[in-house]
Amino acid sequence: MHTPASTIDLAATLRDHFARVVLPIWRGPGFNTAMHLPYEAVSADAGHVPMPVERYRAMACARQLFVFSQAGEAAHAHVLFEALLHYFQDKQRGGWFYSVDAQGAPLDTTKDLYTHAFLVFACAEYAASFGNRDALDLVNSTSALIETRFAAQHGLFNAALDADFSTVTGTPVQNPLMHLTEAWLAAREVTQDSAFDSALRKLADAIERTFVHAPTGCIAELPMGVDDNRLEPGHQFEWFWLIRQAGTLLGGSGLDDSLSRAFEFAQQHGVDPVTGGVCASLDDAGRVKDATQRIWAQSEYLRALATRNDDAARAVLPGQIERFRERFLHAQGWFECKTAAGDVSRADMPSTTPYHLATAYAALPAEVRDARSIAAA
Repeated sequence: MHTPASTIDLAATLRDHFARVVLPIWRGPGFNTAMHLPYEAVSADAGHVPMPVERYRAMACARQLFVFSQAGEAAHAHVLFEALLHYFQDKQRGGWFYSVDAQGAPLDTTKDLYTHAFLVFACAEYAASFGNRDALDLVNSTSALIETRFAAQHGLFNAALDADFSTVTGTPVQNPLMHLTEAWLAAREVTQDSAFDSALRKLADAIERTFVHAPTGCIAELPMGVDDNRLEPGHQFEWFWLIRQAGTLLGGSGLDDSLSRAFEFAQQHGVDPVTGGVCASLDDAGRVKDATQRIWAQSEYLRALATRNDDAARAVLPGQIERFRERFLHAQGWFECKTAAGDVSRADMPSTTPYHLATAYAALPAEVRDARSIAAA
């Protein structure tokens, strides 16, 4: 279907800001050249001063590896990949440390599913971009470790275990499972291994049984029935994109129908009709529990609108791109969190956010050159 030129032009402004402003921060002042690791966060002013260092997380490094791999920046991606191996790989007990301290020594040795999922995801992108065989091996070995060491009841996976995998310290919750789905979709793409097909189907079935709030179709943060549960609009939009990305693999699952309804619920109750700001969480009746507007949730709304690609979404998308740009981007970077009134509630910029921007912008419409022009070039 035809995409208006105005939408394509607006999307191009976001990509231009990312290339001119965001990426240079994390090649430059946001990168510790002595340790070859991204700082956890930098100031949002022109100086981009690193925040005081207390730790470096494997997940943050992996997200940066994904970003620079997707951008085709091989030299920086290679450095990040080697840093992941050097600092975070637990060569004695297997798996990956959660974090290291300011000197690079293991700090939090928890075996965290969220972290392991991002290792798979980033290594899959790195392998796909540059053909690195070691990264492909890590995609397979870390996925196998997840299936054996993190396995919980009913087809789910525990959120965390201790350093030697002997004690469960975190039972299944939604967010790591969502990123595991994302990681295995990327692994499936780069390896062409049908084993990921069956793993993804089993995981989707388990999530549907455990986390779907039937009246709205939303995927809750905690298993249904747990007290003080919540529905995050940003995660409904993120899941919507994932299921659409999976295509026929998960198209026949109950999640496909559920998330179409979840998109509508999240859009109706979780998006401010005036500012376009996406709130952090709702209760199951659609009342706002946390009104904070985090930039990642805004970017997931953009990606879901672009993925939905029907008349209603196409009508909303250009205005939402413009409101996002005006509300959350600035000449030195971005605003990480705002209140519903538009005040900045988090002033620094984390190294994990460019992943959300990159994945959202990649889904937005782009100009397609005429095939005859490409052939003549």
